[in-house]
Amino acid sequence: MRERGSAVAEFSLVAGLLVLLVLSIAQLGMAIHVRNTLVACAAEGARMAANADRDLADGVALTRGLIATALSESMVGQVSATHVPSPAGRDVRVQVTTTLPLVGLAGPSRSLTVTAHAVEES
Repeated sequence: MRERGSAVAEFSLVAGLLVLLVLSIAQLGMAIHVRNTLVACAAEGARMAANADRDLADGVALTRGLIATALSESMVGQVSATHVPSPAGRDVRVQVTTTLPLVGLAGPSRSLTVTAHAVEES
């Protein structure tokens, strides 16, 4: 009978670890979601800027708008587009530098940079 009441202590210890594990997995999922969304937005901006009748500013504007719509206005960060040489001619590179939230969409954050390329039409 010396183990009486030990189930409560075991449950509280296991529940704390389980909550920590679930929150860690959710945070990892949030970070992957933010990164993938930024890559997709940058790719769309690069494709827009690579069109024959568009310029780099159009790609930057589209990228900013997509990020603001998909994530939030505070996640837009710095968006730049440049021409880079490639074997196929010239590419358009769109680079997005923003913060990666470490606690949901708020809290302390770290820098995240993603890049997308598209072959420029002539």
